[in-house]
Amino acid sequence: MLHRLTVHNYVLIDELDIDFSKGLTIVTGETGAGKSILLGALALILGERADSGVLLNKQKKCIIEGVFDISNYNLNSFFESNELDFADETVLRREINAEGKSRAFINDTPVNLSQLKQLGASLVDIHSQHETLTLSNSTFQLGVVDAFAKHENLLTKYHTLYVSYSNLKKELDDLKEKEKQSKLDLDYLQFQFNELDEAKLEANEQQKLETELSLLTHAEEIQTTLAAATTALTEGEINLVDQLASVLNLISHLTKYDVKLEYLSQRLKSSVVEIKDIADEIALAEQKLELNPQRAEIINERLNVIYRLQQKHHVNSVEELIALQNEIEIKLQGIGSLEDKIVQLEKELSNIILQLRKTAETISANRTKAIPKIESSIKEMLTNLAMPNAVLKIQQDIADKENFGTNGIDKIIFLFSANKGVTYKELNKVASGGELSRLMLSIKSLIAQLTSLPTIVLDEIDTGISGETASKMGVMMQRISEKHQVIAITHLPQIASKGDVHYVVYKEESGKTVRTGINKLNKNERVKEIARMLSGEKLTDAAMENAKELLSF
Repeated sequence: MLHRLTVHNYVLIDELDIDFSKGLTIVTGETGAGKSILLGALALILGERADSGVLLNKQKKCIIEGVFDISNYNLNSFFESNELDFADETVLRREINAEGKSRAFINDTPVNLSQLKQLGASLVDIHSQHETLTLSNSTFQLGVVDAFAKHENLLTKYHTLYVSYSNLKKELDDLKEKEKQSKLDLDYLQFQFNELDEAKLEANEQQKLETELSLLTHAEEIQTTLAAATTALTEGEINLVDQLASVLNLISHLTKYDVKLEYLSQRLKSSVVEIKDIADEIALAEQKLELNPQRAEIINERLNVIYRLQQKHHVNSVEELIALQNEIEIKLQGIGSLEDKIVQLEKELSNIILQLRKTAETISANRTKAIPKIESSIKEMLTNLAMPNAVLKIQQDIADKENFGTNGIDKIIFLFSANKGVTYKELNKVASGGELSRLMLSIKSLIAQLTSLPTIVLDEIDTGISGETASKMGVMMQRISEKHQVIAITHLPQIASKGDVHYVVYKEESGKTVRTGINKLNKNERVKEIARMLSGEKLTDAAMENAKELLSF
């Protein structure tokens, strides 16, 4: 329920502070006085967009604030999910600066516009003469039937299942597409794997083979050099070992004269032994060296296989080829696992579809039962609103039971005939503005009896009616206001007289400035306002008496 609306620096409003109460609040005023401005201000705190053009004084910011009692609205989950502090008395505030930048607040916590709009939709339901097209909206029509069917818990269950169904179906479709692509790649991947697997690659293999090949390639040169080295060391007519032995004899002969030379003699002995050992190892290496062109050819072939694979896969080592082989093997295994996952998801989806179909069929059956009752109730209300021959026919088309929609398998279409013998047609093709207004009010009245609607704002919904019909529409508004706060902007005295509280919007001119204001009327002021609505600015005695009669004074 809206407790208070405060407006600062908005269009023609300098400052406004309005208290609202339960029941039916009437707002009247001359054409152009600013009733729509008031509604625009309310729309801003409900999340509508705005710009700097709404500022009365371009040097100051616009502030609009609404105080709501939400204790009975079950909105705790909204506050929890948006990490906001819940309070039975909640304040919505909107600020717009000179640059057109907007800020929104819920209980003094900054929020984005979508959050404000989401909460606002649960607090206020605004309906204007320009919004009767809502009646033609399929989602709205379906919502009317569902409200009468009273299966909110079933719809919640369906929506939960539908989300699971949609997510699972998308996952399955994506997986099947991935499997399809994988199967296209399967032959190529298998070929690549087989080629690498058949190569029997080993880590460090390339380096070993390249070293061995180098040795085999230069074997003859190495053998010749080793033989020459052996000859120079021990086998030639003049070889190094014999020469060192001669030097050793000379030095050894001198040690009897100079004992200090004994040290050099020992070193020469060690050198002779070392060189002989080296010569033996060189000779052994020469003996072991094998001239094996067949082995070199085998190694060349093996290395060519490795080089070809490296070039093909754009890598530089056997280790990288082995890693690639492992990666391809994982992909091949993954293709097999995709098939298993698809089978699993198909089973899950099949189970969800069974639950979804069963729930959708129950919802559809409930709607079928509710439709005759809705049609009957609306006809009765329209009869009371001077449309005795008007009939609302609700057509229920059940789609393919596998073709699930966000709200079930039904398509609901409102068909209307205002007079006898007139073919039923869709609302936007047959009903006039006045007929749509009365039909919308009837539907609002019906829903109000069934659900916990928020504050209802009716902006000149009485367009196109007058006289006794207007009076009956006012009575219907009264009935709605018994359970819900109703704020009605009207130009009809018959409706204005039904209000529990009456405000009048006025325009005040001072020099070159124009301001919009609002006053709450007492009994006497209310009689005058109703009389003005009946007769115009010149109040006649007849109009005054008529006004008192309408107000039952």
